[in-house]
Amino acid sequence: MWGNGLKWMFLIIGTMIGAGYASGRELWEFFGSESGLAIILFAILFSICCTVILTISANKKSTHYLPVLQAIMGERLSRIYDFMIIIYLFSVTVIMLAGGGATLEVVHVPYWLGTVIIGGMVVLLFLWDTKGMTSMNAFIIPILIVFLLGVLIAFQSLQGFPIEFRFDNQSNWPAALTFTALNILPLIAVLGAIGNEIKHKGEIWIASIGSGIILGGISYLYNESLLQVAGDIMLYEIPLFAILKHYPYFMVLIMSALLWLAIYTTAASGVFGLLSRTREWIKGPAWMIALLLISIMAPLTTIGFSTLVSVLYPLYGVLNLYVLASLLLYPIIHRRSAMK
Repeated sequence: MWGNGLKWMFLIIGTMIGAGYASGRELWEFFGSESGLAIILFAILFSICCTVILTISANKKSTHYLPVLQAIMGERLSRIYDFMIIIYLFSVTVIMLAGGGATLEVVHVPYWLGTVIIGGMVVLLFLWDTKGMTSMNAFIIPILIVFLLGVLIAFQSLQGFPIEFRFDNQSNWPAALTFTALNILPLIAVLGAIGNEIKHKGEIWIASIGSGIILGGISYLYNESLLQVAGDIMLYEIPLFAILKHYPYFMVLIMSALLWLAIYTTAASGVFGLLSRTREWIKGPAWMIALLLISIMAPLTTIGFSTLVSVLYPLYGVLNLYVLASLLLYPIIHRRSAMK
């Protein structure tokens, strides 16, 4: 139970911690000042959503997200959101590929070559299909969490830990709703594909609560660190480098490598969600379908990483609010219908 629970927890975190999140760009777009309460609310809402999605997925024994989506939204709306998820996963994976190119520019790798490298690595992963996906997350995500927390804690210690939480100054709390909503569609897409592999209810609780606590803690510490370098963030494509600017160059290289791995895990999650859905229409080995998807996405990465994040992420956050409301209400409605 614990082994599988942790495996699903790392899958959830791997889906979340991608180019937008690990770079700090996504947190900066949604949170910023007066956001402590918003981040706490996000952690709670996120855990609830993961619990509901995993429970439905396990009950349906699903191998892709459509049965989960139908249970949450109903037949008619699920058709609209099915299309939205496909577009969302496609565009977010493009963002990941663009982020891979932007990250490798730090070590003087041309942007176009960086996107080719990360695309090729995603295709290679799917030689092992689902097993490759979960094994990769279980290996990479703990390393990423340890290093990211290490950098943030070290940064705060240099600043004298000036973190202060005040309940009377938390006007940005609605950001919790849009930030949680932003991440709902990829969660449905990825967790809907593993329903037939969930064996025990305890796995769901471990994965949901564990991921909420870890992501909430990292988000709070990261946001507070970004606030302390707010004046420099405009100068950087990737806000994390504003925190790292006074660190030795080898630390920049290490975090660039880990950031690239975070981008890689989310690019893989996006392709995984698309692949599990498109297998109804496209027959063939997983790696071949992944190669086809990456080939279509590659030309779109020329738009640029920060532009894609700043435009698409807030837009999806608003569009997904209905899905978030449906998820939060699902246990109440489901319990009432069961009592009739």
